[in-house]
Order: sequence, then C-alpha cells, then structure tokens
Amino acid sequence: MATPRRNLISVSNTPYYHCISRCVRRAYLCGQDPLTGRSYEHRRDWVENKLLQLGRIFCIDICAYAVMSNHTHLVLHIDIAKAKRLNNRAILIRWHK
Repeated sequence: MATPRRNLISVSNTPYYHCISRCVRRAYLCGQDPLTGRSYEHRRDWVENKLLQLGRIFCIDICAYAVMSNHTHLVLHIDIAKAKRLNNRAILIRWHK
C-alpha cells in the first residue's frame, strides 16, 4: 500500500528534495528517439521554461535541474518563510501569472 506524502516529507527535518520523474513505455521527453528516429529536442526548452515559471509561482526554489532524454532531475528547496509571508492577494497574483 502507498504511503501518504505527509508521512514521507518532513520539511522541519530538511527543506531540500531531489525529485526524479521518468517517462514510461520507452517514451522520449527530449532528444532523438532511436526507435522511431523522431526528434523531440524542441520539448527541452518548453520543459525548462515551465519549470522556471512554476518556480516563480510556488514558494519552491529550483536549486538545480537536468532535463534528460527520458527523465528529469530536480533539486528543490521549500521556502517556508516566503510562504508564510504571502497574504491572500499575493497568492492570487501568483496563481494568475
């Protein structure tokens, strides 16, 4: 049975996390797919831009990232102090960017 995230993540112990996301079924996120010969390199810029955009919206700093051909790595820092300083208006403005 899966463990709830609230039991896996303890921001009080460490606000830093290394997150990995991998494509399934031999799919390619970026680069050249050796099976089909198709290039998906155009997606790399889209993924990087979206990561940076989301980093500005949420109170999570992107310390490092790597967008590989079939997976991504992110080193994230959860900024609790910044999140606590936001009022309702600031949150609405961030969500509507």
